[in-house]
Amino acid sequence: MTFYEVVLIMAVGVISGFMNTVGGGGSLLSLPALIFMGLPSAEANGTNRVALMVQCMVAVGNFQRKGFFDLKLGLLLGIPAILGSVVGVYLAVTLSDLIFNRILAVVMLLVLAAIIGQPEKKFIKPLENLTPGRRYIAAAVFFFVGIYGGFIQAGAGFIIIVALSMITGMSLVKINSQKNLVVGLYMLSSLALFVADGKVSWVLGLILAVGNGVGGWLGSNFAMSRGDRWIRVFLVICVILMSAKLLGLFDLK
Repeated sequence: MTFYEVVLIMAVGVISGFMNTVGGGGSLLSLPALIFMGLPSAEANGTNRVALMVQCMVAVGNFQRKGFFDLKLGLLLGIPAILGSVVGVYLAVTLSDLIFNRILAVVMLLVLAAIIGQPEKKFIKPLENLTPGRRYIAAAVFFFVGIYGGFIQAGAGFIIIVALSMITGMSLVKINSQKNLVVGLYMLSSLALFVADGKVSWVLGLILAVGNGVGGWLGSNFAMSRGDRWIRVFLVICVILMSAKLLGLFDLK
């Protein structure tokens, strides 16, 4: 591996980590970069999760230091997501990439509509004041979020943002802090399965992780300093680009 390739992977990690922390879709940049480096798609998928783990740890730590953090809520949603991610990893081999990408593109457009529609203004009841029944609903929703995240991960951040908006009515800054905790938790189980199957390139994964960690730190600072308005603008841009990529309107190869 040349010096320039190391710099390239780190740079991709910074951009990807920033995107993932503030919105989502960064894996659509990092995965092609890993495949470009010669990794098979399955190994690139597993290797990418090493960087995602580091990115989430850095972002969560930064959010926690600034007071944008709720561990109790994160565990309530993260534990069922962990269980779901195990199912998702095993489902990953059952659907072709082409069909999945088309379905995901439609999902992303629905997410875009939800982001623009600002559902959190219609569902403003805080989670801590909800009935136990609504808590169970939240846990069930994040079990399926975990399945999706374990399956492919790309775009999971957008889905988590919309789900948390509708369940909790929190600000987008707080939602991003919880999103990074939930992703970090279920990433543990999915990464373990990829490691057990020998589908992780540790050298590339750790190089990418350095960049993702920097991106996670920059992204969390951006989210806390700019607030909901700029996060919403960034989300809309990311979702549009991701949907266009999945529909084949442009290629990152």
